[in-house]
Amino acid sequence: MTKLSVNINKIATLRNSRGGDVPNVVQFAKDVQRFGAEGVTIHPRPDERHIRYQDARDLKPEVYTEYNIEGNPIDSFVELVLNVKPTQVTLVPDAVDAITSNAGWDTIKHKDFLVDVIKEFQQNGIRTSIFVDPVLEQIEGAKATGTDRIELYTEAFAHQYGLSNKDAVTPYVESAELANNLGLGINAGHDLSLDNIAFFKKNIPGLLEVSIGHALIAESLYLGVENVIQMYLRKLRAQS
Repeated sequence: MTKLSVNINKIATLRNSRGGDVPNVVQFAKDVQRFGAEGVTIHPRPDERHIRYQDARDLKPEVYTEYNIEGNPIDSFVELVLNVKPTQVTLVPDAVDAITSNAGWDTIKHKDFLVDVIKEFQQNGIRTSIFVDPVLEQIEGAKATGTDRIELYTEAFAHQYGLSNKDAVTPYVESAELANNLGLGINAGHDLSLDNIAFFKKNIPGLLEVSIGHALIAESLYLGVENVIQMYLRKLRAQS
């Protein structure tokens, strides 16, 4: 079964825009779990423009499903993750000034760095995942780092699917098949939505988890959070 992890960064963005504590990110995380979400994802950045490092700590005792912390493994991020000890850490090579994640790792070029970081997290009982583009050489490179899982960067698929190009899923299918053969777990995320999630899930063998934030929060403005989570779960659990 493919798990739904809700990225709550946008809730922190809304809170920060007024300088108070409304909406409360911890309460929102508790609510999405109560509504059926099987995980909570956060992506703290060095400037703390949405999720703050303290949020990561505050969420720890309240996330009883999968707790996934994403980010670029700079020293402060590594220290945070080792302190919080989430279920999973997802390594993303985003620049400090990036609006959102926009590329996967070059797992070949950065192999030695990734090997060291991944080993440290795993030795502390934290499952690791690497954000990667659907390129076979990069999947093979990810295997060489010792990571537990990969997270397929799905922006290209989502964009092309919106243009009615369903063949855009092909490199993701091929990457998933290779990952399965290599014994890597498969996650996916970025621009997945109610419009494209069922098609993506149906075509990706062994998909363990999707992390969805921006689309889910935007859809919830019209349809309600609890309803939207249930809609995602139905699409993820539908038999092909």
